[in-house]
Amino acid sequence: MELGISSFGDVRPDDVAGQAVNAHRRMQELLEEIKLADEVGLDVFALGEHHRPDFVISAPEVILAAAATITKTIKLSSAVTVLSSADPVRTFQNFATLDLISNGRAEIMAGRGSFIESFPLFGYDLKDYDELFTEKLDLLVTINQHEIVDWVGKHRASIQHLGVYPRPYQESLPIWLAVGGTPASAVRAGTLNLPMTLAILGGPPDRFVSFVNLYRQAAQRAGHDVNQLQLAINSHFYMADVSQQASDEFFPTYELLMNRVGRERGWSPITRAQFEHSRQYGPLMVGSPQQIIDKILYFHELFGNTRYLAQMISGHDLPHSKMLHAIELFGTKVAPEVRKALATTIER
Repeated sequence: MELGISSFGDVRPDDVAGQAVNAHRRMQELLEEIKLADEVGLDVFALGEHHRPDFVISAPEVILAAAATITKTIKLSSAVTVLSSADPVRTFQNFATLDLISNGRAEIMAGRGSFIESFPLFGYDLKDYDELFTEKLDLLVTINQHEIVDWVGKHRASIQHLGVYPRPYQESLPIWLAVGGTPASAVRAGTLNLPMTLAILGGPPDRFVSFVNLYRQAAQRAGHDVNQLQLAINSHFYMADVSQQASDEFFPTYELLMNRVGRERGWSPITRAQFEHSRQYGPLMVGSPQQIIDKILYFHELFGNTRYLAQMISGHDLPHSKMLHAIELFGTKVAPEVRKALATTIER
């Protein structure tokens, strides 16, 4: 199983038109995080696209290209590229360029996006939310499979026998579908035989087993080899040397993020008791190295996933040194034990 990290690049808004000091610092920190993740042997680092003042990543492929020059083996992915409001031709070109720079380490994680700011920003109508994603995903997959493209669209201009360049260093770019629990999304991913990333951010993890089963059943009905399917599980993550330290250090950051988003969506404020319950029984991956090892293996028992992505949140009061330490622990303490345990299971 591959082990990696995802980040949306949380940042304290600068609230200025220029001289974005906080954004500059956060960007340097992200590059440092990716470099360290590579050095400690993690498999993938993924950056998610947002168009809000509280997140610094709007162009993941640009940051990943910078990271490619300071890393050696780690895979570099988006998490997520909001394909509904992007142009698939440009998206492919950007990631193919990243692939050439990184010697074949680029991936695309395409999704509809959990926030809607990009739609008015780029001139799209939210009423076309589903149609836009379906159409643009079709074009992106077509470009990935064919150098010369013939394609007819409704929301995007058709392409008549034109080449899309550059082509990637890999035979084709890995395109993952990022989903959050909508059954139709699992069916789409399985039918298209695309790797799927499932974000589990709330509720008991075992309730998503039926969702993963939908993915595999759809692939089987479409005639694909279910044994070759790739599945990633993504959940919020933080680690410290001991469990209580991890809980105490991370809760203020988690509370701030969840309540900020919750106010926009009408959620009740999160309590410490809810946080602790999710640490013990829910998807929240927060604790000591042994607790993280145990929960990653539990997820694997439930889902048979081929990848786990730890979604890191950087808070205003959480020092970057703590984030780096969590990455170091993940690579040096957790990853070796998870790999050893899964290798032993396979041998049996």
